[in-house]
Amino acid sequence: MPAERLLPTTEAEDLLALVREIARDELAPHAAEAEEQERFPRDEFRLLGKSGLLGLPYPERFGGGEQPYEVYLQALEEIASAWMSVGVGLSVHVMSSYALATFGTDAQKDRWLPEIVEGDRLGGYALSESQAGSDAGALTTRAVLNGDHYVVNGTKAWITHAGAADFYTLMARTADTGGKGISCFLAPGHTEGLTAAAPERKMGLTGSITAQLRFEDVRIDRDRLIGDEGDGLKIALSALDSGRLGISACAVGLAQAALDEAVAYAKQRTQFGRAIIDFQGLEFMLADMAAAVESARATYLSAARRRDRGLPFTRQAAIAKLVCTDAAMKVTTDAVQVLGGAGYTRDFPVERYMREAKVLQIFEGTNQIQRLVIGRELRR
Repeated sequence: MPAERLLPTTEAEDLLALVREIARDELAPHAAEAEEQERFPRDEFRLLGKSGLLGLPYPERFGGGEQPYEVYLQALEEIASAWMSVGVGLSVHVMSSYALATFGTDAQKDRWLPEIVEGDRLGGYALSESQAGSDAGALTTRAVLNGDHYVVNGTKAWITHAGAADFYTLMARTADTGGKGISCFLAPGHTEGLTAAAPERKMGLTGSITAQLRFEDVRIDRDRLIGDEGDGLKIALSALDSGRLGISACAVGLAQAALDEAVAYAKQRTQFGRAIIDFQGLEFMLADMAAAVESARATYLSAARRRDRGLPFTRQAAIAKLVCTDAAMKVTTDAVQVLGGAGYTRDFPVERYMREAKVLQIFEGTNQIQRLVIGRELRR
């Protein structure tokens, strides 16, 4: 059954109705086949762009929807519930737009933000490296100023949309001063010297491209520096706070889809002359799954409302990411159990949901890193 939502405005209600229609009619029918074929959903991202969904939290003057995070995240949840690769891709795109929208100059925003949030352009977030995942301050990709350009060399790892994105929010080293020597750039997605390696062969999210991104003497115009030199790590960590809320919403969408599938199966599957949902042991399992989904949703919405009010939300975002992704892993695993042998086959989507849930505990900061963030905030 659809999630019950308490939305702040009638405009938000109309928006969610549109999102549900797109998710139901344009995304869900194609998800299983596309994931099986490892097909990148570029046409679906273009549809989201034409529908005004690529820039929901950004200002209307740039072509965005100017929606609070409380609303944007619930729209994202609906999309992820229908097709996880599209939900994660939308979350990554919104996070990739964050640096320009939040830290860019007026001239930079006027020049680049409209094409990013209102059209069919897709973003990527280029922070991680093979030796600098959780320890972002250890990255080695370097940008050297040469006249009116920065020349970039290095390799990024685990980049969503690598090779398919039209732009990347790139973090690169401009000085040998640890985390203080990292800067942020809005890098064009298709430029000489920028290439992507073969996509990683992943357990889940097989429709989403994840690959290394290689910079070999890539020239980036000087005016594409976002903020000042040395601001990169600050910008990256700020973006991750919001990005973690996006992943939290995706996780809840996936868990909701798994719960819905498990309940529907339990109502129609009979054993010993009764629907299996009538057996208390299974009924209690479904009840625990429902409690986990609704508790996780409340957790990310609480953090989103703090963000919308301009309050600090780093700790709350980390808690939401931890709680929501752990819930998704538990609920999808239990959904497989409810379906029994059928749940272990590809005839039903719950085995895919379970595979997709695992990565949620890893990217945008592992859940062990979230515990470190929460503990650090408690010590303040």
